[in-house]
Amino acid sequence: MAPPVRAGPDGGCCVVHGSMVHVYDWMLEEHPPINLDYQRVNDVGWIESETVVVTACERLGRGGGGMGLFSAGTGELRHRFQVTHDDQVKSYTAGALSFSSDYKIFSSCKGRSNEYGIGVWDQITGKQIDFYYEPIGWSLGEADRLQFLHGTNCLLVATLFPRKDNCYISLLDFRDKSMVWSWSDVGAPATDERRVRDAIAMEETGSICVVNEYEDLGFMDLRSSGGSVRWCSRSRLMKGKMPEEPCYPKLALHDGQLFSSMNDSISVFCGPDWVLTSRLRQSYGGSICDFSVGGDRLFALHSEENVFDIWETPPASIT
Repeated sequence: MAPPVRAGPDGGCCVVHGSMVHVYDWMLEEHPPINLDYQRVNDVGWIESETVVVTACERLGRGGGGMGLFSAGTGELRHRFQVTHDDQVKSYTAGALSFSSDYKIFSSCKGRSNEYGIGVWDQITGKQIDFYYEPIGWSLGEADRLQFLHGTNCLLVATLFPRKDNCYISLLDFRDKSMVWSWSDVGAPATDERRVRDAIAMEETGSICVVNEYEDLGFMDLRSSGGSVRWCSRSRLMKGKMPEEPCYPKLALHDGQLFSSMNDSISVFCGPDWVLTSRLRQSYGGSICDFSVGGDRLFALHSEENVFDIWETPPASIT
């Protein structure tokens, strides 16, 4: 799993490096780092400009639980989020994060017994309020991406290759504990070059966009559960073998634009047909491991240590 970078709401960002989270304000001045004492950080997310949530493997700091609330300004641990099962507090590894507009925190959870799935906590109280347990034959607890869909009040959960041999994408509705949409590539040939590397839901078009390692974009209709992927070869920035240390492509949506990273560049697509309109690229730092859009900026983290780019977000195209 590539180290994440997360854009803050006020133009700053968080950059993960092993067990450290480096926090920068909008002037790019670094605050005291968040240090998890050799526990690898899996994800980080901003609740607001002064507070971040960090997920990690097993025990967070010196207490139980794999997720904590930290001060962005001081790096101080303010709260540990617990997972309770059968009235017992469980040790767990927390992964991908997402937040809803009604102050809920969602995180993928991998425990030691039955607590595999998606945990839900209240942002205000810090208490666990729900848990969606992983169905047999599916994968939720090791998700690579969570995305809350505000229009439908559903949560996109994507567990992708190469973390798993197969890809699993689903929409969960916590109101009635149901999986309302699902897709998997189980049964596809192991040599299929179109294995999904990232996925993002687009509520306005009722679809999910996916990308493979060659930056082919694919689209799935949310009105047809378990349907096929409609692939579109937009631009192949790379031919032949992957680099020795590959950085898999990532997707993001912002202001009606679709962003897709590949190698050392980020492509920007706009319009109903997702036409390639621009490309952001720097020659220094190697391949892009991760990128994030927020606070009117785009942050791109490179494979070379301590190298990340900052771009002003491209203006939305007039269609």
